[in-house]
Amino acid sequence: MKRKIGLIELPALKLVDPSGKNWTALRRREPLVSKQILIPQLLAGGFDVHLFNLKDGENETSFGTVTWRGLNLNKILVGRPLQLNARDMDVWGMTVNYMQEREPACMLIRQLSKDRPVVVGGSDAFADPEPYLRAGAVAVVTEKSGAANYTVLDYALGKQPREPLAGVMLADGRRFSSRKPMSPEDWPLPSLAVAKQCLGTQYWEDALPSELLPIGSVLPDIGCDRHCDFCETPLYKLGYRRMSPERALEWFALQKQAGARSVICPSDQFLARILYKGGRDEILEIMRGVRELGLSILWGNGLELKKATLGRGLPNGDPTPDEDLVRALWGWDGSVGCYHAFIPAERPTFGREAYAKLLPWEQHRTMLETIVGAGLPALTYGVIVGFPDDSHETLSRLESAIAELCGRLKTINPALRFVVVPYAIRPITGTPLEAKIRGQGLIRFEDPAIVGGFWTACADTLHINYEKVSDWQERLMAIGDPMTQW
Repeated sequence: MKRKIGLIELPALKLVDPSGKNWTALRRREPLVSKQILIPQLLAGGFDVHLFNLKDGENETSFGTVTWRGLNLNKILVGRPLQLNARDMDVWGMTVNYMQEREPACMLIRQLSKDRPVVVGGSDAFADPEPYLRAGAVAVVTEKSGAANYTVLDYALGKQPREPLAGVMLADGRRFSSRKPMSPEDWPLPSLAVAKQCLGTQYWEDALPSELLPIGSVLPDIGCDRHCDFCETPLYKLGYRRMSPERALEWFALQKQAGARSVICPSDQFLARILYKGGRDEILEIMRGVRELGLSILWGNGLELKKATLGRGLPNGDPTPDEDLVRALWGWDGSVGCYHAFIPAERPTFGREAYAKLLPWEQHRTMLETIVGAGLPALTYGVIVGFPDDSHETLSRLESAIAELCGRLKTINPALRFVVVPYAIRPITGTPLEAKIRGQGLIRFEDPAIVGGFWTACADTLHINYEKVSDWQERLMAIGDPMTQW
């Protein structure tokens, strides 16, 4: 008899001030990216898998408050209540990718672990396993490719693991290092039913027109070849692993069959394949195939612009945009191609050696002009603020540069939707940047709902306090078009 595994998608979170304003991203009906990968893998491993999507509901439950900027923020879960019968499953599994989900996740772990083992994975659990183990999890998965999943579930079920434990931290404190990561090429393709179950109707970057709904998802690679000091991905030690074009297009075709009209590609480094022999041809083949399927693509996590140059992002490479590649990635003809892209602003104010992927500002601006000239109708311009060296002067220069860029791009396409989204630094546990700002005594909050929030600044800089950082977020957001999401 197959053992039952219950996979939990946690409810969405709001941080509501006394005026009713929400201070975090309310992400309720996104495509279930990780579950679409995990479910078929566990099915192939001989488990009976059940999805419990706690975002799918209208219930609102307050679970605490936190004071920030003198405001009493009410923490509210939106979706279905945290009420599950632990005995319905043999093991419960939970993916916690965002620090702001930590508190409700631990509440649920404490409830379920009284009667059944709970296994936790995801980026926040990887970064800081201890809170989840203290709450009662039997194990935290510290391997991000999927290679550890079978053995950790065997262990949680009290069975002899089919392979030696690896990529996991246990409740007794033992930690087992990862071995060879799994390649995305080897992830089992989901069934049509699972693909349909994992479609979404909300895009986390911006509102989409109804003709692009529902939204599918394809993750054609994992890992990164860069080592930016604010990012957790280098800590996974995966290197860079990718699907072949043939396999990637199988995933895209399945999204189409499931009813998707657009597909988000939340890749960390889709363009890293350009560093390999034939990699540029792979990119062009995948993008041509997506267009032939009649799908619109959404680059929700931001492609590395430097790799879309003739120099492919290599040291001392030619920074001229590769126009054929730009058209393939960001071109839009009114019905297919790239409808929306998140594009990271490239603005290190210090320590450029930690951000080797960045283009100098002039080349960055030229690349944006080329992208908009390719027809991209909408972009979100993501800006990180609150670096330790940030001051009113540096942020004022940033404001002027973005305003000028917006004007240039609107000249190329007056109908362009250009939304500025200024994120405050989130000090992710284990990253060099977190160690630096913590060592400088700049972090003002430890509540995961604030530190892990999308809009709530949690750290001072060497020149201004966190409240002023928050003021600059509001000020920078006023450039360009108003954000309608959340």
